[in-house]
Amino acid sequence: MGPGYFKTMGIPLMMGREFTRADVFGAPKVAIVNQAFVKKFNLGGNALGKRFGQGGGNVANLPIEIVGVSQDAKYSDVKDAPPPQYFLPYKQEERLGYANFYIRTATPPEQMLSTIPALMRKLDASLPLSDVKTMETQVRENVSQDRIISTLSLAFAVLATVLAAIGLYGVLAYTVAQRTREFGLRMALGADGGTVRAMVMMQVVKMAIIGGVIGMALAIGIGRMAKSLLFEMEGYDPVVLTAATFALAVVALGAGFIPALRASKIDPMNALRYE
Repeated sequence: MGPGYFKTMGIPLMMGREFTRADVFGAPKVAIVNQAFVKKFNLGGNALGKRFGQGGGNVANLPIEIVGVSQDAKYSDVKDAPPPQYFLPYKQEERLGYANFYIRTATPPEQMLSTIPALMRKLDASLPLSDVKTMETQVRENVSQDRIISTLSLAFAVLATVLAAIGLYGVLAYTVAQRTREFGLRMALGADGGTVRAMVMMQVVKMAIIGGVIGMALAIGIGRMAKSLLFEMEGYDPVVLTAATFALAVVALGAGFIPALRASKIDPMNALRYE
């Protein structure tokens, strides 16, 4: 890490200082640790000045001094809890194979992407530059699997709704055809079209209620199972369930309206001769 890293990343220091330009190779070795590191190694309320080493060795001669404690922040995966971490100044490394640089700008980050390669060529044309992206893009890539699952879930939900509407329409149309003589007889005895439509729609309501209760229970159960697959998503959301229930009710009533309208226009004489 370089000077100003935590300020650039927006990670506040809980105590101590950031790295400075004086933290170079040959100077006393220093490190900044996060809160999870302090907790894991039980460093107490003030970890400043305490020392640790890398890769074992003599416990009495720990070369790295803690000069700052940073707030916990996400590291390699936005879905995982912040791991215990320590940060070392890159200028104290004897050999540096590669480095990642972060830039904070007051302008839209996308506008900076085209200027960074030109700036790096001016500094040192021999240095390769790769994988230049905004932090927003990096986060989106990190949760790409979750986005794919969400998109597929939405697509399957739309498909299931369409199939449910078609299936419900087919069942009701078949039911109306089977009860043609019954409806004809009722209309011959004085029932009007509105009464027949109400009968069919009542059947739709009963089917929707039974299916809705079963579907709601299954949705909550499956949602809890799928919670671990989606980042920062609850197993179920009352607002979403209410909206879905309303949408399916509209679909059910819409699918039942055409058979109900057809049943209300049955000619009693033709219906009584219907086989």
